Amino acid sequence: MCCLAWFAAAGLANGAAPQGYPAKAIRIVVPFPAGGTSDILSRAIGQKLTEEWKQQVVVDNRPGAGANIGAEIAAKSPADGYTLFAISTIHMINPSLYARLSYDPVRDFTPITMLATTSQVLSVHPSLPVKSVKEFIAYAKKRPGELNYSSAGNGSQPHLTAELFKTMTGINIVHVPYKGAPPAMTDLLAGQVALTFATAPSAVPHVKTGRIRALGVSTAKRIAALPDVPTIAEAGVAGFEASGSNGLVGPAGMPVAIVERLNAAIVRIVNESAMSRYLSAQGADPQTMSPADYGAYIKAEVVKWEKVVKASGARID
Repeated sequence: MCCLAWFAAAGLANGAAPQGYPAKAIRIVVPFPAGGTSDILSRAIGQKLTEEWKQQVVVDNRPGAGANIGAEIAAKSPADGYTLFAISTIHMINPSLYARLSYDPVRDFTPITMLATTSQVLSVHPSLPVKSVKEFIAYAKKRPGELNYSSAGNGSQPHLTAELFKTMTGINIVHVPYKGAPPAMTDLLAGQVALTFATAPSAVPHVKTGRIRALGVSTAKRIAALPDVPTIAEAGVAGFEASGSNGLVGPAGMPVAIVERLNAAIVRIVNESAMSRYLSAQGADPQTMSPADYGAYIKAEVVKWEKVVKASGARID
């Protein structure tokens, strides 16, 4: 079905969208390097939109400053539907982590939809002589301050997940922050660090090839991509849970009709059986929302993570 026919079938709500949208390429700003969860999801969704709408959907990787560079670029872009922004849990963490931001994570963006929820995978280099969470905890307790762990950056969800794990287990491991998940994973693969809490889409391919060893997942339930890997809670750390999410927003003030059109198309794509299977295989649990529900979720997450950041003592000035 061509673009205009699809629009006609979708119908118009709350006013007409600009004639012929999309009439040019759409970009999705991803505030991390290529290869991370936000990048993987954005490229998968973007490819399907390109095929359906016959307009290129391009991923624009703008890493740095804990996702703040990409966020500022997206927030200051025209609210015409041609710039979207891939957000993850760090978007809701940053307001509590940074003393000053050049944008407001709620006020300066238009919610479109959640794409998926994700687990963190406690992953170790194969050289570590441990094969379970309990073995790792015992190993680490005998070597306080000797084991380094990588993260996607100060205050990132992998960082806070690791700090929560430290608090709940009483181990002493040393944080090594990186500028995004891909370089954090690269150094784990090279054995430069002993472990990381990687988002599942970043970890799963390497777990399946044996380049890293997965000890546990951070969610309350096991994930489909790694069915034999226990949750960290069932592996011995009772009550442990730390889930993340990924979604799409745009600059504040986007036309309602365009937002609803994007939401309808993306929700349908994510929930198609082939895409749902693909995302599940990557370690992401497909989950979509209406723009209103996603906006409410973002606000609630900002409040939730404020408590976690305060408890961790993390701060970036």
